[in-house]
Amino acid sequence: MPVRRHQTAATLDVDVIDAGGDWSALDEAEDRIGRAAAAVACWPGLIAQPSSVAIALSSDAEVAALNGSYRGQPKATNVLSFPAGKGNPTGFLGDIILASETVAREAAEQSIPLEHHVTHLVVHGLLHLLGFDHETPAEAERMEKLEIEILSTLHIANPYNGDLLSARQPNNLE
Repeated sequence: MPVRRHQTAATLDVDVIDAGGDWSALDEAEDRIGRAAAAVACWPGLIAQPSSVAIALSSDAEVAALNGSYRGQPKATNVLSFPAGKGNPTGFLGDIILASETVAREAAEQSIPLEHHVTHLVVHGLLHLLGFDHETPAEAERMEKLEIEILSTLHIANPYNGDLLSARQPNNLE
């Protein structure tokens, strides 16, 4: 499995791993993932120390197997996030795995560019690794608001309603 390293503008080192699936439709995958990670890393209050993350570009079959093993749901999903456990290097946030067929299908169904959907899923996965969740309505609202604001800095429309916000400067998390 080839691993490509991408250092973000802030304090997040990203390893992009080719773990299967057909990602040929995603132009400049490593750069796109690196820009998404940099947007998260540059957001005030999210990353306080030098950190790293591994992001695997994988297949539906592999994601379904992982989802079954770790979440009891043996089906493909667009993204899985696995926070680092004990014994990992200091600053290692965890792993994010993207499923090629599901991600491509969702982008087509939503009529959005594949690049935008992947960027959103990388931001979403990183926020999970940083402790954000969407189990309750309040958690979901907070996480979605942050995703929308981070994506707007990359000139990507709100993934929940398609509105394009003008790029904003990061503000304090509320």
